[in-house]
Amino acid sequence: MQIFGVDIGGSGIKGAPVDLDRGELTEERYKVLTPHPATPDAVADGVKEVVGHFGWTGPVGITFPGVVTGGATIRTAANVDKAWIDTDARALLGERLGGLPVTVLNDADAAGVAEMQFGAGRDRRGTVLLLTFGTGIGSALFADGELVPNTELGHLELNGHDAEKRASTKAKEDHELTWEQWAHRVQKYLAHVEMLFSPELFIIGGGVSRKADKFLPLIEGIEAEIVPAQLQNNAGIVGAAMRAAKSA
Repeated sequence: MQIFGVDIGGSGIKGAPVDLDRGELTEERYKVLTPHPATPDAVADGVKEVVGHFGWTGPVGITFPGVVTGGATIRTAANVDKAWIDTDARALLGERLGGLPVTVLNDADAAGVAEMQFGAGRDRRGTVLLLTFGTGIGSALFADGELVPNTELGHLELNGHDAEKRASTKAKEDHELTWEQWAHRVQKYLAHVEMLFSPELFIIGGGVSRKADKFLPLIEGIEAEIVPAQLQNNAGIVGAAMRAAKSA
């Protein structure tokens, strides 16, 4: 079974058809840059371009980098335009895609669902926390395989700032941090989250998961097991497609 998944991020909008039996993309993903400002209409145009690139005409799952309630309404918009807040994203994106059935969910939740089914969290019980490092920090919390949605732990306060302002991949680039310097910040963030939730497993996702060997060995003093996401930066696309299939 194939369903289309789209992952809206702070820097890019990417998507592809997904084989839901294997949790793999069936074609090379297509990506466009996230517009700036990332208003609802501008982002919707980007989603339309991604879906239209494949001539897709079936259900579409779409992630959003913020809190999504009821599978439709956007409640936060830290890394996109604030005009998204209170927008019915399902209605907007469905209309822009010509009436295709649309499902919308938090981006990190989508990545987590995919990793729990097909990746590093497969068959893992207890408390598992996936963290995506990119423009911000996304989070997906699981208790015995059940998702606790919209945790948004990247906005926990750390040293007087939103944690993602200190420890995201964007922060590494903006402050020109070495891998060692950035790993130290990530370590402090993980220690804070571990104190709050006591997970057995951290899964580190986002595009930086491809370079896990450069920073994970530098992280010390964390009780939980720490592993890179197996689906890497495709996890959001796969998870979005999984949710769309479930809704359909």
